[in-house]
Amino acid sequence: MNMGLFFLIFLAVLLMNGSVAFSMLFCSGIYMLAEGLSFMLVAQRLVAGANQFVLLAIPFFILASNIMNYGGVTDRIFNFANKAVGHIPGGLGHANILASVIFAGMSGSAVADCAGLGKIEIKAMKDSGYDEGFAAAITGASSIIGPIIPPSIPCVLYGVAASVSIGQLFLGGAIPGVIMAVCLAVMVTIEAVRNGYPREKWEGFRVLGRTLGKSFLSLLTPVIILFGTFTGIVTPTESAVIAILYSLALAFLYKQMTVRQFKEVLIETVRTTVPTMSILCAAQVFGWIMANEQIPQLVLAFFETFIHSKWAALIVVNIFLLIVGCFMEAGAALIILVPVLLPIMTSFGVDPVHFGIIMVLNLMIGLITPPVGICLYILQSITTLSFSEIVKRIAPYLLSLIIALMIVSFVPATVMWLPTMVFG
Repeated sequence: MNMGLFFLIFLAVLLMNGSVAFSMLFCSGIYMLAEGLSFMLVAQRLVAGANQFVLLAIPFFILASNIMNYGGVTDRIFNFANKAVGHIPGGLGHANILASVIFAGMSGSAVADCAGLGKIEIKAMKDSGYDEGFAAAITGASSIIGPIIPPSIPCVLYGVAASVSIGQLFLGGAIPGVIMAVCLAVMVTIEAVRNGYPREKWEGFRVLGRTLGKSFLSLLTPVIILFGTFTGIVTPTESAVIAILYSLALAFLYKQMTVRQFKEVLIETVRTTVPTMSILCAAQVFGWIMANEQIPQLVLAFFETFIHSKWAALIVVNIFLLIVGCFMEAGAALIILVPVLLPIMTSFGVDPVHFGIIMVLNLMIGLITPPVGICLYILQSITTLSFSEIVKRIAPYLLSLIIALMIVSFVPATVMWLPTMVFG
């Protein structure tokens, strides 16, 4: 079957509002018919896609983050962040970023950050006199720090697709996450000074200490998760289970989640997990077809012919991934593109862990870029702003994140230093 026609069918079904998983399975079915192959192959690849222990981390981390959002953990995190940095120019904007950095160490999901923390943050900023557009923009931009700082659901997916240590990927994302936060904080300060946004009153270290005390158990969550993972006591999947148990204990300790709400949390987790896992399974079939047609080898041959340096390859791949992120869900893009792009980047001397963080960061930026940016639609649902207004206000923060991406791409030590120190 002509591969141009194969990809055309995939895009056509996608544009006709087909889900990503259905679009991949539909064009894969056409391929099997055209090539006279057994549909048993489709079933085998679908089962193989789900039959991996490490993938259990995905629904577990999603469940943990939903429990935190319902159980009062996110409220305490934001309150502590506000007392710590709210007095800086841009006040609650900086608190928004710090809260996302802390929450990133618990959930690994940008969507959970945007939907859970976002409601709290935007309401607090509006009540304090901030422009709703500014509140929505920094909420959306800071939410994508979640999948970069460990733990990270996209890093789990990349690790599975690339057969790379998930522990090294988790560590590799720590410094890039801080770089993203700093770049966003600079833009918040510029906007705050230019527009005269208010700042919170500094209430002293005594009040900060009291707030820390009230938030301490919540702030301990990422420490427990990451300590267990990096010391080797538990696997990333087991650390996700610990996150669930700990967040459940906190939710009932704070008395902010009822049994009925817990049922809602479970339902919401299933609704989030099923589409993700469907994409992963369908992408296994899709990926097998591309491997069978030797697409990775053809792309590698193109790069070897026209691109002759590591830096040029990084620029081209970054641009390509930014474009892909605008149109494709990150999980599907990772499963489909890792087998194609990873051999190219390693041939130019890019470490697989370094490339993993570059790839995840690119695709996370796609969450806040139109037309498919999921976080943009979440922001639209929790604010009174139109989609176009949100896109316009978030543009300066996109620039900040692209600067962070360039730093991470062209300074490998930002990713590789911690994994090298810990794993050797």
